[in-house]
Amino acid sequence: QVQLVESGGGLVQAGGSLRLSCTASGFTFSSYVVSWYRQAPGKERELVAIITSNGGGTNYADSVKGRFTISRDNAKNTAYLQMNSLKPEDTAVYRCNAVELELSMDYWGKGTLVTVSS
Repeated sequence: QVQLVESGGGLVQAGGSLRLSCTASGFTFSSYVVSWYRQAPGKERELVAIITSNGGGTNYADSVKGRFTISRDNAKNTAYLQMNSLKPEDTAVYRCNAVELELSMDYWGKGTLVTVSS
């Protein structure tokens, strides 16, 4: 059974940190590009960060550059999003996505809520 499960969300004060995890099962995680997206109430979904299948390349939305770090451990079938210097505008549901481009396979987690209080 294919699954992507996010964890690590919660309530944090502005300036604080959280680390999100995205754990995969049921497919060859190491072959997939992984992205973190977020969606705040009343706003469109936003791509936050992306990492290549071997972890050698990353990219970030301008809004999180210098504050968030995406990483992965293929041996653990897990990707991470380290979020530092959190701001109230980072409040959103964060979801991970895994894509295998050659096979056109695309999986989504259900999301984890991050709430940053001012």
